[in-house]
Amino acid sequence: MVSSFTQLLAREYQGHLSADADQYIRFIVEGAGRMQIMIRDLLEFSRLGTAGKEWQWIDSGQVLSETLMDLKTLTEESHAVVTQSALPSVLADPTQLGQLFQNLIGNALKFRGKDPPRVQVSAERKSDEWEFSVRDNGIGIEPKHFERIFTIFQRLHERENFPGTGIGLAVCRKIVERHGGRIWIESAPGEGAAFKFTLPCDEKSAVNQYYRRQQDEQQTDGDSVRRG
Repeated sequence: MVSSFTQLLAREYQGHLSADADQYIRFIVEGAGRMQIMIRDLLEFSRLGTAGKEWQWIDSGQVLSETLMDLKTLTEESHAVVTQSALPSVLADPTQLGQLFQNLIGNALKFRGKDPPRVQVSAERKSDEWEFSVRDNGIGIEPKHFERIFTIFQRLHERENFPGTGIGLAVCRKIVERHGGRIWIESAPGEGAAFKFTLPCDEKSAVNQYYRRQQDEQQTDGDSVRRG
């Protein structure tokens, strides 16, 4: 409703008042638009743990190929090259795995450097889990920001330079943790970034790791309450 009325205000009065008034109206319209997007993203984030589909054995390479089709326009506009090695079958929610790939690759295309983006997606088995890697040649991130970037609505750059609400990587973390995995970044300024995440190799590992992570989170919440 706020967004609708501010847009109506802009249509009716912009250009008929002072330059300062026009600027204030523009600020209101833009702010209302950003708020609307943030509310939508927050609702999407809150539903990740409840609105997901049942896990099934899926070819993660096929999911990635379908995701790249959705990103085709963006990759062509940025002259990006995305390559992938052989990827395993995993027990996962296919929609959320696609969203995970889309967010990480979209992030690589957004935070690119002067050279055309180069993104490499690979996976390696380590014990009872698969370790996936989405590596790029972008602008990189300082180590002090490694944890912050996975927090909802946290931004490292000005909105004018890199648009967005700062929720994409928080969504990635929630998806990975819902599947019993973990996600992290390896990077340095000017040297690109490698986002890595794990997924269990079998159903038993998936269930065990999921409940183990739930217990860890409950323990952390309990410790926070006691400290408070």
